[in-house]
Amino acid sequence: MNNLALILLQSNVIDETSLNATAEKMNLWTMATYGGPIMIILAIMLIFAIYLFIERTVTLKQALEEDKSFMNRIKDYIYDGKIEAAQKLCRDTNNPIARMIEKGISRLGRPMNDVLVAIENVGNLEIANLEKGLVIMASISGGAPMLGFLGTVTGMVTTFYNMSLNNTGTIQLGDLSQGMYQAMVTTIGGLIVGIIAYFGYNYLISRVDSVVRRLEARTMEFLDLLNEPV
Repeated sequence: MNNLALILLQSNVIDETSLNATAEKMNLWTMATYGGPIMIILAIMLIFAIYLFIERTVTLKQALEEDKSFMNRIKDYIYDGKIEAAQKLCRDTNNPIARMIEKGISRLGRPMNDVLVAIENVGNLEIANLEKGLVIMASISGGAPMLGFLGTVTGMVTTFYNMSLNNTGTIQLGDLSQGMYQAMVTTIGGLIVGIIAYFGYNYLISRVDSVVRRLEARTMEFLDLLNEPV
């Protein structure tokens, strides 16, 4: 009786050891390899989305950086008639606001509507430059889940194809595992990439909106400056 109990105990230990070894081997990389070529495409999309997010975040942060004394110095230069000094200050200040104000200064003496149009044209160009790459982020956020679902379909096709090759009438788990792994892994991969790109895109859009509001505020401030009595 004791020998039987010992054998059962050893058998349980061996089974647990085997399960632990299998669990240790099954990591993210192993799971990803079951996804097939679609996982490579998703990985490239993820890397590109992360790169765009970091690059645009840095660019937008620089666009929001502003010297608080900038507009006051511009006001003093204009009131003192130092137009060239005001333009030089704008050229030395590398941000969208300074480039807009410089264009407005270059139109001084013309009707106020011409000054406004010139500033708005520069502002539109600056905004377009800040939004560069966001279309790609939006495409990744929508396209990655679709690629994942494509992997699901191809995985199911693989599963049924393997089943059709089995002429024994008995379905083996090995006939199903490869296609099912591909179906599930690509779905998870596509959703992960899509979610990351989606939240990154919306964050960048909110930052662009902050820059736009800042540009509009400085445009109004500059126009009010021109309309103030000396």
